[in-house]
This record gives sequence, C-alpha cells and structure tokens, in this order.
Amino acid sequence: MTDRPEASRRPPGTPHGEEDATCAQVERSVERLFGEIVDADAHATAERGEWPARLWTAVVDAGYCTAPARVAHAGIEASWADAWPILRGIGYWQVPLPLAETMIGAMLLSKAGVEPPPGAITLVGQGPDTRLAVDGPAERPTLAGQADRVPWARHCRWALVSTPEPDALCLVELAQPGSVRVTAETNLAGEPCDQVTFSDARVALRIDDPLPGLEEPVRHLGALARSAAIAGALESVLEQSVRYANERIQFGRPIAAFQAIQHSLAILAAETVAARTSALVAAASAPSIAAGDASRAGFDIAVAKLRCSEAATRGAPIAHQVHGAIGFTREHPLHRATCRLWAWRAEHGSDAQWAARLGGAAIAAGSQALWPALTQRRFDAR
Repeated sequence: MTDRPEASRRPPGTPHGEEDATCAQVERSVERLFGEIVDADAHATAERGEWPARLWTAVVDAGYCTAPARVAHAGIEASWADAWPILRGIGYWQVPLPLAETMIGAMLLSKAGVEPPPGAITLVGQGPDTRLAVDGPAERPTLAGQADRVPWARHCRWALVSTPEPDALCLVELAQPGSVRVTAETNLAGEPCDQVTFSDARVALRIDDPLPGLEEPVRHLGALARSAAIAGALESVLEQSVRYANERIQFGRPIAAFQAIQHSLAILAAETVAARTSALVAAASAPSIAAGDASRAGFDIAVAKLRCSEAATRGAPIAHQVHGAIGFTREHPLHRATCRLWAWRAEHGSDAQWAARLGGAAIAAGSQALWPALTQRRFDAR
C-alpha cells in the first residue's frame, strides 16, 4: 500500500500557448516537490493539529506562495493558467497547507501595489457563515463580527477579509490578543476550518476594488482554487481506483474484469475529465479580469465550481464502492482525497449556490439573451 498516489503525467488539457513554458516549468517543480515531501508524515503532522513547518518552508522557498504577485513583490506574475499545476497539485497530493489562500492573498495585495507580508494568509469571504462590519475612522478602521469555517486560521498570521462594502478587502493581523479570537474547528477532512471572532480588531490595510468588474474577488478566486483542487483530487481518486481494481483478485480474476466495476470506473473517469476541463477553462479565462473583462471569467468560475462540486459528489462514492471496506480505513490513502472532495465541494460556494447565481442571471437576461450568453460565456454570474 502506498502513502500517496504515484506522480501523474501532465494532465491532458493543460494550458498551452505563450504561457506554456512557464506552466510546464511550474508543473515539473510541483511534481518534484510535492511528490517527495507530501507524505504520510506530513499528513500525520497536520492531522494532529500541528503546523507542517517543513512542508511550509519548502513551498515558500520554491516561490509558490508569491508566484501570482508582481516581480517587484518576489513573484513571477504567474497567471492562474500558469499556476494551474500548483492548484491542481494541492488536490492531487492533498497538500495540508493554506497554500491556495496565501497565493490568492498575495496576488490581490500585489495588484493593489502592496508587497505581501511574510507568513500564511487565510481568506474570509462574504456568505451565510460571515457576519462582519467595518467601523471607525477611515485612517484607523476596525473590524467586528464573526466568521465561521475560515481555513487554517489558527496557523495563519494574516486574514484577507471581504467586507460588506462592495468589493472592499481588509488585511487583518490575527495575532491581536483580546481583539481576535480563533476557535479551533475542522472540516470533514480534518483540516483546520476555524471560527474567528473580531472585536474591534485593527485593520492593517484596506483595499478598494482590487479587481475592477469582479464582484467578491475572494469568493470567485477561492472558488477557482477549490475547483482546481477538486479536479486534482479526483485524478488521484481515479488512479487509485483503477490500480486497486486491477490488483484486487475476486473469483479468480481482477475485479476490473467485471462489467459493473468497469461501468463505475467509466463514470468516475467521465466526472474527473469534466471537472478538470471546467477548472482549466476557468483558469485560462481568469487573466481577462485584468483586461477589464470580468464577466466571462465570472461565468467560467461559476460553472467550474458548480461542475466540480457535482463531480465530487458523484465521484467519491464510486471510489469507495470500488475499494470496499479497505478504502474506509485510516491507513489507506483514499480517504484523504475523498474527504477533501466532500469538504471542498461546499467551500467558496456550493454547487447549489453557484447554480442559483447562474440561474438568476439567466432569468434576468431574458429568453432572447439565453443562447448568446451561453455561447459567449458572458452571463453576469456575480
């Protein structure tokens, strides 16, 4: 039994073109680093509630945390298509770090001309789990309220908070005794997903409209990151299931020879490809935000999160059906991927929430605009 799935080849559909060389370089780095260092010990450390310091140091040294930031801010100005191997790798290897959150925070801060501060960054988006208010004078704003299900908050130094005011973000240092309280909680995968209470916490920085035209940038970019991670986790689940079906002998032959198993694996493969394709399309269209065309990127991200969450719901049970009882054991690596699929499908908007947004936009556009909007991928999915 292996501690992690074997390193995969470059997934079909990886972005090509002018950014291809950067993407390929990042992919080689990701496979080498995650394939070597994200092992059973790293997962055991995180599952005990401890910070995997060795793993964090490795991704910082590799430049992943600031990759989307400007060159002046220790980044390489990587587009989300360039960064696809990292986001997908987080899911494929089930990386126990707030890496995607820190990358998004670094990009948003750098876009605003601010150098990302050292340390891990978590994200707090608007939603039913968030009740926040900004108060105080403009030169010394404070934050009050409560946010639930904040990823890795107990281990992060900073939180980038989406405020109730349209398209405004606040950078808040979490080490403020008496003003910030973090209550440890976990998601279905056992990852830190904490409750954070702000009591007139000092706001270190306020950013207005960091990505013009894209409403709720934390929610949209978080959904993009989770979509890519779900696609990667599904690839891992599919590979493990195919390998196990070929190795497991029942009634004198591998269970992969049985038609029912073949049918189930075909469905799992279809869901995996659908998730990967939708996430890749969203990653490829994200650069249009900087060009002032956020409507297409918003549509693609909404579709990706909707489709990837659906794929997670359909795919994870199939993997466990193929594996049988062994897939539920703590020692087997399958649960690390499937439990994250179940957790990630609800984070940064569930499939139902994104479907409601798309459906509402379709109704608002009217019947005559439906087909052009679909073919041009330009619904107002905000």
